[in-house]
Amino acid sequence: MSYNPDQRVAKLLAAAALAAGLAMPFSALADMAGPKCNTPQDLIRLARPLPRVAKKLIAGEPITVVAIGSSTTLGIGASSPASSYPSRLSLELQQHFPKASITVLNRGVGGEEIADMLERFDSAVIAAKPDLVLWQLGTNSVIRGHQLGDHVALIRTGLAKIRAVGADVVLIDPQFAPKVIAKPDAKAMVALISAIAKHNDVDLFRRFEVMRHWRDVDHLAFETFVSPDGLHMNDWSYACLAKGLGNAIAEAAERPIMSAAVLSHVMP
Repeated sequence: MSYNPDQRVAKLLAAAALAAGLAMPFSALADMAGPKCNTPQDLIRLARPLPRVAKKLIAGEPITVVAIGSSTTLGIGASSPASSYPSRLSLELQQHFPKASITVLNRGVGGEEIADMLERFDSAVIAAKPDLVLWQLGTNSVIRGHQLGDHVALIRTGLAKIRAVGADVVLIDPQFAPKVIAKPDAKAMVALISAIAKHNDVDLFRRFEVMRHWRDVDHLAFETFVSPDGLHMNDWSYACLAKGLGNAIAEAAERPIMSAAVLSHVMP
């Protein structure tokens, strides 16, 4: 076989590129694999601080995050469990807080509605002694055309369980995807969850609006951020969701930290 220096150089360059790619955080790889993930801060900012997470960060204590929800928490549509949003969020939080010990537990179960999640709340959420609970909810009720009337009481029951253990909570509303927005109650569910979050003084991550921004403002085709089934998210959108949620959590957790730092300087 004849020696071809050009082929050797090409192979070396390819190996170097692969090594560089493996060394990059997943969030960087996600940006390379599709459009740039750059969601405006006003869309992802949480309305309220996260005092429990902030306290743990200040004290240098381990933090447990529990992600409870249905198939888009479990990661249906992703190429692997490592590409689910809770897995990607774990990496994002590590980048924001490299000195902190943060564990993100995925407690998603495909097909569940709010009542189903409540049946396992004690074992799946409360038993983990969470500092932050991310509760993704509402999509399956919309898809199945179920009445929204009893959802208020159910969500309040779940919020009461979370607050009883002193954890912070962030609600995550349905995804903006073809099979969701085709349903007549999609916007009503989004509005209901927003109203419950406001009335109960808890945070809301507006996934529906974030994904609508990708479509209406960034002009991304649904195929870019929704799986072929027209319902679930894909690797790129799970990564972008995790990036936005990571930024939102970090900013909200640092608000009371910054306040505490100021007070420490002005108080004797």
